[in-house]
Order: sequence, then structure tokens, then C-alpha cells
Amino acid sequence: MKDEEKYEQLFSMIVNAKHFVAFTGAGISTLAGIKDFRGKDGLYKQPDTEKMFDIDVFFRDPSVYYSMAKEFIYGLDEKKPAVVHTVLAELEKSGFLKCVITQNIDLLHQKAGSKNVLEIHGSPSVHYCINCNYTETFEEVSKIAKTGAVPECPHCKSQLKPAITFFGEALPRAALLNAEAECSKADFLLILGTSLQVYPAAALPAYTIRNGGKIAVVNNQPTQFDSYAEILLEDLGETFEKLEERLRNRLIKN
Repeated sequence: MKDEEKYEQLFSMIVNAKHFVAFTGAGISTLAGIKDFRGKDGLYKQPDTEKMFDIDVFFRDPSVYYSMAKEFIYGLDEKKPAVVHTVLAELEKSGFLKCVITQNIDLLHQKAGSKNVLEIHGSPSVHYCINCNYTETFEEVSKIAKTGAVPECPHCKSQLKPAITFFGEALPRAALLNAEAECSKADFLLILGTSLQVYPAAALPAYTIRNGGKIAVVNNQPTQFDSYAEILLEDLGETFEKLEERLRNRLIKN
């Protein structure tokens, strides 16, 4: 099947689904200039980067995280959503998309206008004190982190940690359970920019397949679910530009 035919089939599956869910990974944000983790030029190819999200390292010395995250996390306010983010937001606004499940921690879905976003690896939107549970916003912590300082709780002077899931921590239970429920209800799950290598998130498409739903995959690397996919595409940017054209034409006609 030619790519143009795949784009048409994909759009048809989106608009005809009764419960359409999108599952996104770091690949969609490379279009916004954010490095992924495991790609050929990903963050984990750089020396010591895995220490950034190591919970034991954080408790020993939070400055390791804050120095490494200064640009990657606290420069996010300078990043703009890519076409994947904006089209997904428009699909939700138009009533086609029920939910976005994301492994990303870059807040770009929300910046694009998506409302129902399940962040299964946590979020930097809130930082909390590891001692007294005082919370602070991303914006306030970012101001401090950008200066090179380590943010502290104003009440007890303990460390402030982002509500991101570090290695050594469990995923946020509520978000994961909600993601499992959404995938179970989905009659169509669109997998975008993730190679599905990290569990338990990597198992989510199985909930859709087990319950009779269909999946499609747009990713530049193979995934374990490719053999189950109705549609396989590689180029996220081109795919979503084509979907954007079709969505715009449909909305104009209606």
C-alpha cells in the first residue's frame, strides 16, 4: 500500500472510531527540537546522562539532576508544540480523540491545547518537597534552576523534586490505571513516536488488542506490536501534515 493510501486509511480510522486514543513517546517531540532518550543522538548517548533521573543519585546530590536538567527540563518554556501535538489537540477539540496517553515529560501536549492527557511517567508541572510535601509550580522552580541554583523548600529547606518518575520509582498509579482503562476501551489506538521498550508502559497496546481494538503505529524504529498494526508508517511529520490537511477539509465541509 502506498503512503497516500495509508494516510487516507488512517484518517478514516480516526474519524470513524468510537473510542480513539493516542499513545505518544519521545519521537513526537524531536520535531519540536527536544532530544529523545534512546535514539542515535539521544540523551542516553551522552556521558552520565542516566544519572539525571536516578532517584538514588538525586537523594545523594540533587544538584546532579538540576545541573543536567537546566536546559532539557527548565528550558521547556522556550519550546513550541510540533505538528503532532497541534493536530492531536485539534482532533480532541473536534470530538474525535478521547485521550492522549504520553510517556513524555515536556508539557507540549498541554501547551498545544490538549485537555485529557495522562502523563504516565509523571510531570515537571509540579515539584514537591521530599520532607513536608510542600508543592511549587514548574514556573517558579524553573526561575531558580535556570540560575544554576538548587531549589529548596521555603518551609523546611529540604529538596524539591519534580513529579517525574525517576529510575527506581514506581509509575504514578492513578495515571497508569487510567491509561490501562483507556486502552481497554479503545477501538482504535494510535501509537506515535515510541519504540515500546520500557515497561509497564510498553504493554499498554496489549489492552486494546485483547479487547478487539485496532492499532496503528507511526515510528521510525520497529516496535514489538508492528505485526498487529493495521497501518505502519515511519515519518511522523509528514503523516501529521497529511492528517492536518484532511481534518481541515472535513471541518470546512461540515
